[in-house]
Amino acid sequence: MSRAAERRAVVLLSGGLDSATTLALARQQGFACYALSLDYGQRHHAELDAARRVATALGAADHKILPLDPGNFAGSALTDPAVAVPETPADGIPVTYVPARNTVFLSLALAWAEVLGAWDLFIGVNAVDYSGYPDCRPEYIEAFQRLCQLATRAGVEGGQFRIHAPLIQMSKAEIIRTGVQLGVDYAQTVSCYAADRTGRACGRCDSCRLRAAGFREAGISDPTHYG
Repeated sequence: MSRAAERRAVVLLSGGLDSATTLALARQQGFACYALSLDYGQRHHAELDAARRVATALGAADHKILPLDPGNFAGSALTDPAVAVPETPADGIPVTYVPARNTVFLSLALAWAEVLGAWDLFIGVNAVDYSGYPDCRPEYIEAFQRLCQLATRAGVEGGQFRIHAPLIQMSKAEIIRTGVQLGVDYAQTVSCYAADRTGRACGRCDSCRLRAAGFREAGISDPTHYG
């Protein structure tokens, strides 16, 4: 495998604040970044337009948007219009949990990595602002990395995959400060679970609250477009 191929990385890019920062960090580390976004019937579909903007602005080597059957992700407030997006925090796993989402996304990223000859996968999960999602925990990331070695030809033949979750122990304010230093334009991103077609945020959902609090704590003006 060539040196250039060894520096390739697949980066999961939703179009939100965290994934944009993750892409910027991967680029800073010298990777040629292959961004992967998934269209899974999310009600905040405007995030995919944001992902296109971010991938271009941050110099992704390639950007794929893969369509998935939304029926496989039913029952979540992010995919089912009959389930309201909550505006107040709740205990336990929230209704915005999407069944096995990160496992599906990382599996697709892993498949593309094998095709590209890449050993590095980046995902913007965060455990500090953890809201009850089981697939955002450090032990989950560790388990998936073990799976990469067991379930792929490249891993069985001696290659070493690495799952990078650079934001996992960072506060939202730390993430924002890091992104600003790396030149991320957060006005291009969409984090809101109930964003309208143009990407304007509701300002009330859990994601909006965490994002707004992060900008306040970072001491940085919030460029979010609110409806």
